[in-house]
Amino acid sequence: MTTLKVGDMAPNFEAKDQQGKIVKLADYAGKKLVLFFYPKASTPGCTAEACNLSDHYQSFLAKGYDVLGVSADSAKRQQNFMDKYKLPFPLLADEDKAVIEAFGVWGPKKFMGKEYDGIHRTTFVIDEKGSIEDIFLKVKTKEHSNQILG
Repeated sequence: MTTLKVGDMAPNFEAKDQQGKIVKLADYAGKKLVLFFYPKASTPGCTAEACNLSDHYQSFLAKGYDVLGVSADSAKRQQNFMDKYKLPFPLLADEDKAVIEAFGVWGPKKFMGKEYDGIHRTTFVIDEKGSIEDIFLKVKTKEHSNQILG
């Protein structure tokens, strides 16, 4: 779906998190970032993915990674998702889809025979200089941490 490739510079972004705080790519300069896009907070697949990343959060930190989730949900919905599952990382409430579109993860999807536009579950690993180190297009929600950490 995305046209971004490994080696490309990650699109510069700025969006509000679940508490209304502005988060920018520049905030992560000098750190590695796992930026995961998911369709909708509190749905089964998204919950499995977020909880799997949460369960392995200390491993990500130990390897120098920060984790940041993005969906088009409202800040309130993101906060409820975080509270319910005790997620330790911020979630961007990208309601205008600026970040989602910058990373090229919005587009046609099929579910139960119906076609619609939505967010393609995609994860980008961004290095300390803002370059894309890895892209996961086929996310295994229950074992996504293993996909990233190897």
